[in-house]
Amino acid sequence: MIMNDFEHRHAGHCESGTVAALLRHRGLDLSEPMVFGIGGGLFFLHLPIVKMGGIPLTSYREAPRAIIRNMHKRLGVRWREHRYRQPQAAMQALDDFLAAGRPVGLQTSAYWLPYFPVDMRFHFNGHNLVVYGKQGNDYQISDPVADRPVTCAADDLQRARFAKGPFAPRGLTYYPEFVPSDPDLRTATRDAIRTTAKRMTAIPMPFLGTRGIRWMADRLERWPEKLGPEQARKWVGSVVRMQEEIGTGGAGFRFMYAAFLQEAAILLDSPQLQETARELTAIGDRWRDFAVQGALLVKGRGNEGQAYATLAGILRECAVREHDLFMRLRTAV
Repeated sequence: MIMNDFEHRHAGHCESGTVAALLRHRGLDLSEPMVFGIGGGLFFLHLPIVKMGGIPLTSYREAPRAIIRNMHKRLGVRWREHRYRQPQAAMQALDDFLAAGRPVGLQTSAYWLPYFPVDMRFHFNGHNLVVYGKQGNDYQISDPVADRPVTCAADDLQRARFAKGPFAPRGLTYYPEFVPSDPDLRTATRDAIRTTAKRMTAIPMPFLGTRGIRWMADRLERWPEKLGPEQARKWVGSVVRMQEEIGTGGAGFRFMYAAFLQEAAILLDSPQLQETARELTAIGDRWRDFAVQGALLVKGRGNEGQAYATLAGILRECAVREHDLFMRLRTAV
């Protein structure tokens, strides 16, 4: 059960890469940045009341499966989703889909995927991939973060599909049931830009959007006093890891959204969007500066006494620049 016509492409983000691959297989060939942008993938939240491994949750993206929902809303793509109580039933259903010639997206735990390098395995239950075939006991996988197709033994894939913990996959399987041949990309793009810009600037909660970036900056600056040096460094390390290693993260998402704005500028004939894309790329560079300084702090290098103020200052700068940028985007299209 191998689909020789399934095309693997390396992607920057697992969900947008998986969605783009499944749509491309059905004839709708959109770039990953377009899928990410129309899918409204960019967001920010910092939730001290929600902890993973005892550390507050920081996320640089919308909720899991938001891209799938928004592609349905804006482009008319109809998706089918299945969850399963029993692992054996889920694996049998996967085999049935493959026997019918249907590649499917799966939500998995990255920790239990053996083709991940050991130092990159972590308990993250939101990793998406495409299964497109099976040879013997091994599944053929197009994982967006891999350079080339990979294989995974049935027992390992089953464990990854039914990992416990936050965002447990519960065997989630999905695929596009209907893909329009000529969707209205211009209208979808306008709606997506306006919605993302509004969500980043107008939600009246302190821990979301650009307010959330400033809110995290204020708290990060007080972590050494509140937590002690060792725990404070651990929390900074988590923020940086969520930004740079898990799901592309802060800087990478800004680069991807900037690429989306570049395509949108051509589609909508908008020089203003071209300029905004350049600005967002520069902001992404500043997020990378934050990650570098945070990594130095975690490794015990540099002046720890000044490091937290420096990191907080970079975050506040990013918050101000992003708030201004997204406010302008709210009226640009």
